[in-house]
Amino acid sequence: MIESTPLPLAEPEKHLRADAVRNRALLLEAAARLAEERGAAAITMEAVAAAAGVGKGTVSRRFGDRNGLLQALLDHSERRFQESFLSGPPPLGPGATAAARLRAFGPALLRHEHAHHDLYLAAEPSAARRFAVPARQVRHRHVAVLVAAVLPDADAELLAHTLLSSVDVVLVDHLARGHGVSPARVEAAWHGLLDRLLA
Repeated sequence: MIESTPLPLAEPEKHLRADAVRNRALLLEAAARLAEERGAAAITMEAVAAAAGVGKGTVSRRFGDRNGLLQALLDHSERRFQESFLSGPPPLGPGATAAARLRAFGPALLRHEHAHHDLYLAAEPSAARRFAVPARQVRHRHVAVLVAAVLPDADAELLAHTLLSSVDVVLVDHLARGHGVSPARVEAAWHGLLDRLLA
């Protein structure tokens, strides 16, 4: 099996008291409402606190900062996406060759991030924190494992970063907005890159 090394889902939530769990759910519901009604730009610590009827300190204690709040808001959809490539049906999930799974992964990631486009862009962390986000670490580990399976002599860790950078949400947004590049063209480029790599 390719996934002999377990790939954890996003960081597990710490054991919280019942009132803390309620507060967290209340804050995430308020943030989701704001995102739906006014877009991700409307999600600030102050706005979420006001919408949830709590003090800003409560939001800060629960999520740390705005990026932590946005990452928590994305957590549910991210977990579903991770399950699709860790245990879902082939070709994305187990049961297909590593090469087939790599071909399926880029387009699946593009579609997933497109569905939550505003939130992913708003949640983009600073350069110092970018590669410490648990979801990014899981994606990188998954691609590195697949690359190592099909190219045993390659530097799978670095090659995985190179592949993932070609479908990075900020880059894809820049290409779409600034250069009119379609999602289909980005998917085709992912497949072309893999064809050359695996030839």
